[in-house]
Amino acid sequence: MSNKELVFGHQNPDTDAITAAMAFSYFQNQLGYETEAVALGEPNDETKYALDHFGMKAPRVVKTVANEVDKVMLVDHNEPQQSVSDLDKVTVTHLVDHHRIANFNTAQPLWITARPYGCVSTIITELFQEKHINIPANLAGMMLSAIISDTLLLKSPTTTDHDREAVKYLAKIAGVEDYEKYGIDMLKAGTNIAKKTDNEIVDGDAKTFELGGTKLRIGQVNTVDLDDVFSRQADLEKEMHNLMDQNGYETFVLMVTNILNSDTDLFVVGDHTDTVEKAFGKKLDNKRMNLPGVVSRKKQVVPPLTDAFEG
Repeated sequence: MSNKELVFGHQNPDTDAITAAMAFSYFQNQLGYETEAVALGEPNDETKYALDHFGMKAPRVVKTVANEVDKVMLVDHNEPQQSVSDLDKVTVTHLVDHHRIANFNTAQPLWITARPYGCVSTIITELFQEKHINIPANLAGMMLSAIISDTLLLKSPTTTDHDREAVKYLAKIAGVEDYEKYGIDMLKAGTNIAKKTDNEIVDGDAKTFELGGTKLRIGQVNTVDLDDVFSRQADLEKEMHNLMDQNGYETFVLMVTNILNSDTDLFVVGDHTDTVEKAFGKKLDNKRMNLPGVVSRKKQVVPPLTDAFEG
């Protein structure tokens, strides 16, 4: 095997998972490493919009990595259940993330940068700046898109001043004059609910969490009209039950987020619905609960659920 390393984000990749892999791979190659950005799934409609807009190709999709390389670099995730299935067969040499660190340990020391920013592409922007390495215009456009995606146009509570600075900096390099207009067009491109299957809606952006011995699947779908999603509630519920049976999730929580007014309806299926109610201090009505101002799984949904399930 060569010394080549693969760089990738989490399963069900979003715009940041795909972009951060592309950006960190480019960055490491400038430092003399031999890396290739890959993905653990196909890009979603939002990411495709950005790739088309900036004339870039999506990284190739891999199912396993140990058949190709001995070493890998992780971006935008660290929890093994969100990573490639054979992660335990390779050495992780680098990690760049903005999530909690959980169930992650290595046999070897590694280069790790974890910062509580709104987006990994923001962290990588600063890494480029620290090393005085220029970011190509089209890659800067993708990184801009990733930050807009992860922070919902800088409206999410995960947004930091670092993200705001990076957006201005990257928009300039990418030649995007009105990043808000571009951002709304991109976010809308990702919300074409009519085009999505039931599976894509409930599981297209979902992650598994083990909280207090309970296996939760937490998905999120963005929309510009909640009714576009809930007009299909019975079918979506059926799909959630299918996935629970196949994968042993005890509870399935779907965040249906309106990106125009930053509200979320939580749709909850399975066991422990009382614990979910306790987490948010609200009752479910027809398996739904309205959470005004909630847009972030990481900051506004996982922490209260963690407290409720582990407390």
